[in-house]
Amino acid sequence: MAGITHSHDGNHSHSHSHDTFNPAEHGHSHEILDGPGSYLGREMPIVEGRNWADRAFTVGIGGPVGSGKTALMLALCLALRNRVSLAAVTNDIFTREDAEFLTRHKALPAARIRAIETGGCPHAAVREDISANLAALEDLHAEFATDLLLIESGGDNLAANYSRELADYIIYVIDVSGGDKVPRKGGPGITQSDLLVVNKTDLAEAVGADLGVMERDARKMREGGPTVFAQVKKGVGVEHIVNLIMSAWRASGAEEARKAVGGPKPTEGLEELEG
Repeated sequence: MAGITHSHDGNHSHSHSHDTFNPAEHGHSHEILDGPGSYLGREMPIVEGRNWADRAFTVGIGGPVGSGKTALMLALCLALRNRVSLAAVTNDIFTREDAEFLTRHKALPAARIRAIETGGCPHAAVREDISANLAALEDLHAEFATDLLLIESGGDNLAANYSRELADYIIYVIDVSGGDKVPRKGGPGITQSDLLVVNKTDLAEAVGADLGVMERDARKMREGGPTVFAQVKKGVGVEHIVNLIMSAWRASGAEEARKAVGGPKPTEGLEELEG
């Protein structure tokens, strides 16, 4: 894929590819975990030295294949786009399917949605070598003066998580179809995300999952960290998720930084989505 050249100031420009991640060039290792992880001991967001002028507050959404990550991306775009300037990046292994889904469902103007093809282990592109995703996010921010950015990782396992250099707020999405045992299995996705979303709760009875057990185990494994039980496609729990995101955005200092430059502002170009 061709790289895109852009200038960050009057003195230099550089080029890099925004839409491919080459695992042959970007090797990564699989960490050996010594326990299920700790919410209270998790890696915290980077506040010291975080330059909001380079990249807006970034929400990273992860979780297994089919858990509802893209549905949550769509729901968040629809809920937030009239409040803040938004843009989104998706990651798929060999396709642009998630970005195309968001475009087809008119989540945002097409130019505000970028796709990364990771070509390999999905979590490598959001943890070990974040360069392609970071470049895409920074370019979207530079082009659209974003107040908030969303990024979705490719579907992965419970050990996957975002680098804090990429995501200021991490949401991990699971669903009830894996059974009520999933929260107690632990792993960084479950224990170290800023927010755990248990999706598709309306299917619990059909798959024999006990929501009470999931709630108890999530509270224990996450040491009291927030968990939202949701039916994202039906809008259940989405407002709670939005409120948690916006609280973190304000607490980070990102809101004040945007106010200093005339923001936040609604997403521009929404009129092109009408009809």
